[in-house]
Amino acid sequence: MKQGERPGDGGEQTETKILLSSISAMIAETTTFPIDLTKTRLQLHGQSDSLARPTNALRVALEIVRHQGPLSLYKGLSPAIIRHLLYTPIRIVGYENLRNLLVGDNITGGSFSLPTKALVGGISGVIAQVVASPADLVKVRMQADGRMASKGLQPRYSGPFDAFKKIIQTEGIGGLWKGVFPNVQRAFLVNMGELACYDHAKRFVIQNQIAGDNIFAHTLASIMSGLSATALSCPADVVKTRMMSQAAGKEDKITYINSYDCLVKTVRTEGLKALWKGFFPTWARLGPWQFVFWVSYEKFRQIAELSSF
Repeated sequence: MKQGERPGDGGEQTETKILLSSISAMIAETTTFPIDLTKTRLQLHGQSDSLARPTNALRVALEIVRHQGPLSLYKGLSPAIIRHLLYTPIRIVGYENLRNLLVGDNITGGSFSLPTKALVGGISGVIAQVVASPADLVKVRMQADGRMASKGLQPRYSGPFDAFKKIIQTEGIGGLWKGVFPNVQRAFLVNMGELACYDHAKRFVIQNQIAGDNIFAHTLASIMSGLSATALSCPADVVKTRMMSQAAGKEDKITYINSYDCLVKTVRTEGLKALWKGFFPTWARLGPWQFVFWVSYEKFRQIAELSSF
């Protein structure tokens, strides 16, 4: 099969793409997870105390290592991996199949505008996030648990399966989808920026002969898509993190009623800039994550004799 061809995808090709995207996502997630943990802790900082001491990503990371040890930077990795086994294949393969359905064999993508790519990317992200939301909830809860442990408080969960069990017991099955609305909002914005921008930027680089379809083109495209995805999604990410980190047990006080209430209280207590809390660690994670993912995925596709994404 020639590089760049887009024949109609058969079931076997789709299964291969699902497998390759899952493996690439696991590699990327493991590599960048400490940055994600730092971002989550930074976004939770100051949510209940307007007089909390200002902090930054480096200070948060150092405090985690100092109080809990280096391995604590990987707390919550298991549910994060589980999430990406569901989330990434659905959005990546779903986007590509929809794109190929609309464009056909047109490798230039000239008939496929950037706004249309953004819409297709957003829809793919929404579907994937609804499916993967329970694992995302457990990941955020376990990351927040590490923050409680650093304050001398008893962690709520001993592991991912214990978290699933306790959430269902105290909050019901529906509790696994707590924060799904801000989660879906974020997924739409992230994938609108990430998939559409990566696809468009990569083709721009190749068509203008800035680089061939190689690691240089993939790197440039991943940097641009990471910046756009971060700028669009950071406010929704802050709201999502705060909504999902709060529990709803009998003795737990609910801080936010819904995502709008969380948005209003965050701005009122901490100011508008709080919605972009964790922007740098978010971008610092999205950039490397996308670089590792896309370079790995494109390479795996080449080895499997599949066309370029």
